[in-house]
Amino acid sequence: MKTDLQVSPMPEMIRAFDHIGIRVSDRQQSVAFYRRLGFEETAYFGPYEANEMVAGDGVRINLIFNAARQPQSRNALLDMPIKYPGMTHPAFVVDDIYRLRTWLLKEGITITEDVHPIGPRRVALFFRDPDGNVLEFNQLNPTISQS
Repeated sequence: MKTDLQVSPMPEMIRAFDHIGIRVSDRQQSVAFYRRLGFEETAYFGPYEANEMVAGDGVRINLIFNAARQPQSRNALLDMPIKYPGMTHPAFVVDDIYRLRTWLLKEGITITEDVHPIGPRRVALFFRDPDGNVLEFNQLNPTISQS
């Protein structure tokens, strides 16, 4: 392995973020949940037990339908005492986080971390999908004084 002094930069510039794969245990339940969040299924990849869903301005996720079912929907990266390397959650941007918060409460979706500032440029809230996957939603450059 090369040291930092020997590494050359990647020759191609990253142009965009395409999607994140989210492993789930129940296709029907998960597709229905993510549809409630504004995603629509645009493709199903049978051999890979996965789909593609698109929301908003082309924001994409892939649901991967091969997770083991767990009775308590524990997240192996966040809910266990040992913190293993890995991607812990996607973060999405909305225009009005307080309107999202009101909708989540009305729909009975449990907010696991309520609206709070993260650094100077955003406020965020967190909730989970039916399999315990953490979802972060952000409002950028908000007026933080709302309640």
